[in-house]
Amino acid sequence: MRHVITLSELTTAEIERVFAISHDLKAKLQQGLREPLLAGRVAALLFEKPSLRTRVSFETGMAQLGGSSLFLGAEVGWGQRESIADFAQVLSQYVDVIVCRAKMHGKVEATAEYAGCPVINGLTDLAHPCQALADLFTLREVQGDIRGKTLAYVGDANNVARSLLLACGKLGVRFAIASPPGYEFDAVYVAHLQNSLPQLQLLQTHDPAEAVRQADAVYTDVWVSMGQEAEKAIRTKVFSNVGAASCSAMALISASCCSIPFSMAGKKCFGSIAVKSGV
Repeated sequence: MRHVITLSELTTAEIERVFAISHDLKAKLQQGLREPLLAGRVAALLFEKPSLRTRVSFETGMAQLGGSSLFLGAEVGWGQRESIADFAQVLSQYVDVIVCRAKMHGKVEATAEYAGCPVINGLTDLAHPCQALADLFTLREVQGDIRGKTLAYVGDANNVARSLLLACGKLGVRFAIASPPGYEFDAVYVAHLQNSLPQLQLLQTHDPAEAVRQADAVYTDVWVSMGQEAEKAIRTKVFSNVGAASCSAMALISASCCSIPFSMAGKKCFGSIAVKSGV
């Protein structure tokens, strides 16, 4: 039995296989073909935090492949009315996979430890593996082979950035990140990744211009994530300076910059990603 908690569980070959299957399923969907590959299967969406894209993508994906899903919110008492061990053991007897969206990463790890079915991390404070896979799959669709490309990230070295860095290391993509002082990757995490992924290419800087200078794609995220509301004032102040510097930095690789960071002339924009076109 396999889990997907951080992406460390997947090899490079397995990520490539995920991309190949995704490409095939997407092409068939565009042709109106919906193969019932998950007929009779049930996914439990165990969500502590609000969600739009993650929830809808999992529910829609299960439905399009012939399966079904159950959305389980606060009312089920995950880790409250009974231990996580008992909860996970009971829930996994009814469903085929559990997708967790939790405030604390350890809660997902504990659920995976005791569950009798695969557990997928749909977001924690530490990692967002499905987001990283979807983002790099988007880059692959736009640019083809992404090995040797550079993905620049401007903002907080948060859960999304951590998962992107790990995925980039496995796929041979250089990762350049510009963060304000105090918001960088911690040294322990970087040392761990460099030890497990000797091929990892990482540039950390406080200067957005330096991060995006050789970038093939530029990525950012919200400055204040769910659960960080108490830090809103300080984060708004710190990251507003980063945002202004980022727009100036984008002038290095674009003739003009619009009011939305990283949406600029000569680029194709996918949510928070700006990708060089014609490369």
